[in-house]
Amino acid sequence: MQAAQSTIDPAEVAKFEAMAAEWWDPNGKFKPLHMLNPCRLDYITTQIAAEFDRDLAAARPFDGLRLLDIGCGGGLLSEPMARLGATVVGADAAPRNIPVAQVHAEKSGLAIDYRHTTAEDMAAAGERFDVVLNMEVVEHVADPLTYLRACHDLLKPGGLHICSTINRNPKSFAMAIVGAEYVMRWLPKGTHEWSKFITPDELYELLRKAGLDPVDRKGFVFNPITWQWRLSERDLSVNYVTTSLRAA
Repeated sequence: MQAAQSTIDPAEVAKFEAMAAEWWDPNGKFKPLHMLNPCRLDYITTQIAAEFDRDLAAARPFDGLRLLDIGCGGGLLSEPMARLGATVVGADAAPRNIPVAQVHAEKSGLAIDYRHTTAEDMAAAGERFDVVLNMEVVEHVADPLTYLRACHDLLKPGGLHICSTINRNPKSFAMAIVGAEYVMRWLPKGTHEWSKFITPDELYELLRKAGLDPVDRKGFVFNPITWQWRLSERDLSVNYVTTSLRAA
């Protein structure tokens, strides 16, 4: 039974449940995430290593860190974090995603604690983490501020919160909705709602209201010629990512 203050949007959950079986197909409906994943991992690992003084050249640089991947889906981020040594909990509101993630982790020889639950329920249960990954989720929840407050509560003092989402402007509508859903057909039509997109300044304000201290933001920029993503210091016009800290 979900907590009364859950920010889960049932319609959004249903969209991703319908695609659950395709999580690990690099040419399926999650092709955009597979393409973006190396760029996301570069940012995530760099931020964690800097904050916790870890050497990414080590075999398991994140040993001893407890990490939560909210909206874990099939485990595209949970698995590499586990390989780097973190103790990983993957949480998702869509129940069909969990067995997909569990089976893939088992086949990969990885011990990951996957759960069908919400950020709010985990926070209420007293769960605490060194790192919370909140990637491409905040634009799908019913109440972003309440959701981000739960993310804050899930962090230990001094913990790291990494959140990515999509900017709201004409360019993001053209690329993330018209381009990705209608032209390239990378995603099913209706996957995103432009009105739910959040500008970087809006997200910074929400993070502060949630009790977090935003310390970094960068853009994920897609090159249609090389078909690769890169990090950008300045271009946050469509996909972007932020890092925040919970006060020690």
